[in-house]
Amino acid sequence: MGFFDFLFGTDKKQQVQEMMSKGAIILDVRTKREWDNGHIANAKHVPLDDLQNQVEKLKKLNKPIITCCASGMRSAKAAQILKSKNIESINGGSWLSLKKKL
Repeated sequence: MGFFDFLFGTDKKQQVQEMMSKGAIILDVRTKREWDNGHIANAKHVPLDDLQNQVEKLKKLNKPIITCCASGMRSAKAAQILKSKNIESINGGSWLSLKKKL
């Protein structure tokens, strides 16, 4: 473990790879317009404003979730919401940077 990993947690790419090895789902929480302009293949789309209404459906999938959005702000909030509902999740950040980590 490096010094920065100690201070800031494990490397984001490593976290993403670990979650994917567990069969994680990519959850894009951007608006429909943003989603329609491009997204990660096989990702699920649930806008952040609708996330609370979809929690039970996501819970039934029984898989960890990696959230993403345009910059990482909404996906951080989404990951926090999911964790509060006992769903294993991490913030994957922006969908473009997450796509590079996959």
